[in-house]
Amino acid sequence: MTPEKIVGKKIKQVRETKKVSIEELAERTNLDAALLKKIEEDKTVPSLAPMIKIARALGVRLGTFLDDSDQLGPVVMRADEKESGVRFVSQSSDAREHLNFLSLAADKAGRNMEPFIVEIEPSEQSDYMLSSHEGEEFIYVLDGEVEINYGKDVYNLKKGDSIYLDSIVSHNVHAANKKPAKILAVVYAPF
Repeated sequence: MTPEKIVGKKIKQVRETKKVSIEELAERTNLDAALLKKIEEDKTVPSLAPMIKIARALGVRLGTFLDDSDQLGPVVMRADEKESGVRFVSQSSDAREHLNFLSLAADKAGRNMEPFIVEIEPSEQSDYMLSSHEGEEFIYVLDGEVEINYGKDVYNLKKGDSIYLDSIVSHNVHAANKKPAKILAVVYAPF
C-alpha cells in the first residue's frame, strides 16, 4: 500500500475505534462529510490544515495518520533515504496548489512536532484558499521562492529565508513566480 493510501485508512481506523460517525467528525472539524468520506476512501488526500483539524477532533497527534512503526529513541533520516519516507500529496480536483509532503519523523513515537520537506509546484490560480488550524509552523526555504498569505499580509521568502507563524491565523503557502520551490516545514499542533 502506498503511503498516500495509508492516510485515509488510518483516519477511518481511528474514527471507528473512537466510535465517531462521519457526520460527527464533520461537525467537529467544520469539514464537509462528503469530503471526509473521500479522504477515508483514499479518493483524495487532504492538505495539512484538514488533517490537523481531523487529528484534533479525534484527540490524536497528527503523526498518528503518518506513523508506520514507532521508535522510542531518535529517528535519523539519511539523505539517501528520503525517497523512502512517508510521502503524501495534497492535490485534489479542487486544490489550488500541488504540495508534495515528505515526513521526516514518521517513525518517531510520541512526537509533538511534524517536520516535513515540502515540494511546492506552481499553480496558475491566483485565488489561494487560506486555511487555519491550532498550533505553530516554522518554514525555511530550501530552494526557490515562496509567497505566504498570512491574514491580510503577504510575505515573500527566498532561499535561506524563514518564517515562524501562528497557524490559527488564516494562511496559505505557495510557490512564487510560477516556479517550483522546496521548504522545510515544522508543524506543532497541540491535541
